[in-house]
Amino acid sequence: MKSVTEVKRKEYYIFSPFLRIFHWIMVVSIAVLFVTGLLITKPINVTTTEPTYTIMSMDLVRDIHFLFAFILCASLILRVYGFIINKGDRLFPRVWEGHFYEETVDVSLHYMLLKSHHAPFLRNPLARMSYAGLYAMLAAEIFTGFAMYCMANPTGTGAALFGWVNIIVGGEMMSHYIHHYVAWFIMLFVIGHVYMAVRADFMEGEGEISSMFSGKKVLPHTPKDANELD
Repeated sequence: MKSVTEVKRKEYYIFSPFLRIFHWIMVVSIAVLFVTGLLITKPINVTTTEPTYTIMSMDLVRDIHFLFAFILCASLILRVYGFIINKGDRLFPRVWEGHFYEETVDVSLHYMLLKSHHAPFLRNPLARMSYAGLYAMLAAEIFTGFAMYCMANPTGTGAALFGWVNIIVGGEMMSHYIHHYVAWFIMLFVIGHVYMAVRADFMEGEGEISSMFSGKKVLPHTPKDANELD
């Protein structure tokens, strides 16, 4: 039996600079948006006499929130471009392929410690499905966020573009509730994502975390989705 050091591993370059830059912009943006969003929802009392301008000023907090919202939206355009030009960036689940569901269950059982291993993947179907869920939640945040933001000028172009969101969900207050609670679901995704990435690095040693810096993963077996890089 070969030792761990004797196992031959093959290097796969799968993540383009566009996806890696997008990933880290998204990490920072989500963290800042979540913290500033909480402060907007429940401001910290400023005990000095108003008017005042401190680091906890609501005007400043709102400006930071809006700035990073626009940064996140711009980074999504970068993500789409990377998706178009680089095959390794195509992380969306292939739900139309019958084996997708069986493989998802197989990977899920492994992460729940009910199986000792799962089939090798460059990007496993459970991860692909979770990223698709993240993009759906980001879309909900963007539409409800702009719907509320543009109500500051109800007759402006922004209100014309996003005002329909408030109508569909049942009012601006309902957009606020959706925006707030989806943010918490995104944080649950972040916790799960960090757990799975760290766990995969420790248990499988395939460069799951370092791949977001180098773009490369190293696998001892030919992954089932290797053909996606051809």
